[in-house]
Amino acid sequence: MKKLLSQLTFWRGLLVLLLALGLYATYVRFTQGLGAATNLSDQFPWGLWIGFDILCGVGLAAGGFTLCAIVYIFNLKDFKPIVRPAVLTAFLGYLLVIFALMYDLGRPFRIWHALVMWNPNSVMFEVAWCVMLYTTVLALEFSPVLFEGLGWMKAVRVMRAITIPLVIIGVLLSTLHQSSLGSLFLIVPEKLHPLWYSSLLPVFFFLSALGVGCAMVIFESFMSSRAFKREIEMPLLSQLGRVMVVILLIYTVMKIQDLFDRHAFAAVFTLSLESTLYWIEMGFGVLLPMILLSFRKVRLQQTGLFVSALLVVIGFVLNRMNVSITGMEGWAQAGYFPSWMEIAVTVMIVALGFTAFALAARYLPVFPKAEPESQAIEAVHLREEKLALEMMK
Repeated sequence: MKKLLSQLTFWRGLLVLLLALGLYATYVRFTQGLGAATNLSDQFPWGLWIGFDILCGVGLAAGGFTLCAIVYIFNLKDFKPIVRPAVLTAFLGYLLVIFALMYDLGRPFRIWHALVMWNPNSVMFEVAWCVMLYTTVLALEFSPVLFEGLGWMKAVRVMRAITIPLVIIGVLLSTLHQSSLGSLFLIVPEKLHPLWYSSLLPVFFFLSALGVGCAMVIFESFMSSRAFKREIEMPLLSQLGRVMVVILLIYTVMKIQDLFDRHAFAAVFTLSLESTLYWIEMGFGVLLPMILLSFRKVRLQQTGLFVSALLVVIGFVLNRMNVSITGMEGWAQAGYFPSWMEIAVTVMIVALGFTAFALAARYLPVFPKAEPESQAIEAVHLREEKLALEMMK
């Protein structure tokens, strides 16, 4: 008993508490139905489990296909040391998205129907197939790490031989379903608030997924460096910060142009809950990190880089929640706030993701050996100076 108590740290105790609450909520949901466990209704059937667990979960896992495309398609091999943790994060993210979807489905035991009951005219059908296929691709992309841990080197060589085709398939599938999640809301032009409804929603969803994919790689690298006492890959992450500036700038320009084209720009300055949340989403989640990351000093400093990436993640979450919940409340004339059980399930799923990542990182060769921080920062300076000289030529 004393040995057990000595191993019970604060974080382990918190994990046990979150799992207990989540499992109780799970019991209520699957024995008494959605009505007993959620604040959903016929007027507002999609809530936290769709808005956060699905829409946010898929986007937050975008770092996998982003990094794989950078390394294997654009052939920027410098980023290879951070590919494995990015793929692990994406793989766990998609598994948890599928797990979370089981809670929201009225009849979760029929989830396999998409495999045999085809409806090619449905966006949901396309998303379902892409998510299933891309989760399989992620499992194959991560399998060399597992095989190395088991010492199966022949299997490792086989998987490395098909890496490029897997990456290409993964990028295509990710592009399809990241944008198609935005396409889901194209059928509700009269229901979604004009600040968020747009015919360009699929493009906005894809661009924001690219941006948050880079941000999640930075976030994951920072957290894992603290948890596992390892050096952070500052040269690579600072370059991702520069990429994020470009993505956020393109996203901002397109959003502003779209508001003008739809004659909806005046809604930004209307005093309402929607406009306030829109300003928070764009101001703190897009404009502020874009400005911060424009400064080289911020990109080269761990705290500045981490805070900027965290702001992008928060802005992304706000966007998905605004599109799926806030932007719909006005039309539905039905206020919605998730029940404690909905929150408990979501927090449990997030906690399971952190736990699974920690266990995989501890027992599998997920992270390569990193160079000392002083050398990392010097490498950043040298690379940026070299790039500047090439641009001058």
